[in-house]
Amino acid sequence: MPRALITGITGQDGLYLGELLTAKGYEVFGLVRGQSNPKVAVVERVVPGVVLLEGDLTDLSSLIGAVEISQPDEVYNLGAISFVGLSWKQAELTGETTGMGVLRVLEALRIAGGNDMSGVRFYQASSSEMFGKVRETPQRESTPFHPRSPYGVAKTFGHYLTVNYRESYGAFACSGLLFNHESPRRGIEFVTRKISRAVARISLGLQDSLTLGNLESRRDWGFAGDYVDAMWRMLQQDAPDDYVVATGVTHSIRELLDAAFGRVGISDWSGLVKQDPRFFRPAEVDVLVGDPSKAREVLGWVPRVGFEELIAMMVDADVAVEAESTGKALTIR
Repeated sequence: MPRALITGITGQDGLYLGELLTAKGYEVFGLVRGQSNPKVAVVERVVPGVVLLEGDLTDLSSLIGAVEISQPDEVYNLGAISFVGLSWKQAELTGETTGMGVLRVLEALRIAGGNDMSGVRFYQASSSEMFGKVRETPQRESTPFHPRSPYGVAKTFGHYLTVNYRESYGAFACSGLLFNHESPRRGIEFVTRKISRAVARISLGLQDSLTLGNLESRRDWGFAGDYVDAMWRMLQQDAPDDYVVATGVTHSIRELLDAAFGRVGISDWSGLVKQDPRFFRPAEVDVLVGDPSKAREVLGWVPRVGFEELIAMMVDADVAVEAESTGKALTIR
């Protein structure tokens, strides 16, 4: 039975990856931070049989301990301060967790292996935010980075560290340059889930409006459940490499609003959405769209869930949650 250690298992991607690996017959270990973590119950429900280990990406000794206990064949480093907006408010913590956390995980593998990193395959969750002020469109593995947030800078640091350990120690270390990937499990601070939850509540008469920032930003959105499959495929190859994981199609926030409100029968949302300068980024990333050709050709990976289906899935899930919690039924307008 193969063994896998997942940092960030309490997050959206960690849950989907834990499900995938369990279905494939892995023994799954998950790193959780802090005692009485409120998300532990969710992990244990979604990933039955998971072994949870206490540890923190800011504490090397706890990571070494987790590696020694789990003895993993594969390590997926998904843990991070992952909300871009928060990274300006907590830049130092973002650097320590999202950037230096990668170094600590790699060092834990090196130290636990006695300087031999050949026995463990490592996946690093890189990000399309590393491209930032893009130099070419679409973005591919060779596109230069120009991150526009502390989060993007930290992810770039972690990405290059992964490459460095691959070249310096012969580590089987891969980075997935994942573009935006969403699901009903996405945190409500992210714009996709903020919209789907607000649309659900508006449709049920629980709130009157939604306040957002830049409606013209364009992103390449896919389904998180599809993207974790790409992570796994990277670690099954004969040689380590880096891959862009994306749909290759871009949509604006306005298009996202069209799809979300349309799902509940509201065709004109103009009077329901407000804009507030507080929600604009200090340095905006206007357009991100990836070229997944390499992932398709080498990994055999293709996204299965399209944009409209993804947004419908998220809105439906939030309508069900809000309706159950309030006892209200949805009336299509």
